Amino acid sequence: MSAASQTMSDTSATTPQISSLLRIEIAKQVALALQEDIATGDINAQLIPDTQRDTATIICREPMVVAGKAWVDEVFRQLDPNMQLDWAVKDGDAVAANQILVTLIGNTRALLTGERTALNFLQTLSSTATVVANHVAVIAELPTKLLDTRKTIPMLRHAQKYAMLCGGGNNHRIGLYDAFLIKENHIMACGGIAQAVSQARQIANKPVEVEVENFDELQQAIAANADIVMLDNFTIEDTQKAVELVASLGKPCQLEASGDISLTNLRQVAETGVDFISMGALTKHIKAIDLSMRFQQ
Repeated sequence: MSAASQTMSDTSATTPQISSLLRIEIAKQVALALQEDIATGDINAQLIPDTQRDTATIICREPMVVAGKAWVDEVFRQLDPNMQLDWAVKDGDAVAANQILVTLIGNTRALLTGERTALNFLQTLSSTATVVANHVAVIAELPTKLLDTRKTIPMLRHAQKYAMLCGGGNNHRIGLYDAFLIKENHIMACGGIAQAVSQARQIANKPVEVEVENFDELQQAIAANADIVMLDNFTIEDTQKAVELVASLGKPCQLEASGDISLTNLRQVAETGVDFISMGALTKHIKAIDLSMRFQQ
């Protein structure tokens, strides 16, 4: 089982738990990020005496949902094991602009060396959580669950999946190993939907989802006993008809809507009664949160 799959579930959580496996991954990610930045040594930090200590704060400059505390902690832990971090917030908290997120007390060189790496993690993961929270709010009282996808930043899959939960969303499959998602190219290569689903059942006891582009393919996926059918780029009207069709058959599968969905039409799609809505934009169409670190006088 992966770090992410141990950490994450299909239910929303305000502050998701971080498993021991994910913590190991965080340590590796941070070490690589620091090496990328420091390389042969931080010549800028050498402007400061190596024994000097200071206090600094990280402040958000715009409204946000917090995600990524563990990554920030790990950055400064690796640079100064005695660094003190006093957080005023927790992951999943919605905070206003100009709020102090954390106060740091420790070696000045470590503060300066770790500043950008820590902010990079925090601004990216908080951006993901903030985007998710904005979308979740639109359908909060409806039963439809909002899902992420595999369209994540390379090497930050588990981190963004964690941020998804911080924003109140739900995780889809983590990768190519924990569930089948039979798409157009799989169907063509296998010779059809029935053949693809049959082979999947023989390969592993994992959930089987089939992506369909029309009602004929939907009927085939239902007949093949797919667990979930993804309605790819269906119109609102056709999505509603698909929901009604599956209901009339005793709901043999769950339905997921995907493709060309945004904040503008998200609620309309959810009101059709689909079980899930997946959106790649939640993890790939993000704009970093504006954060800054300031030393106290």
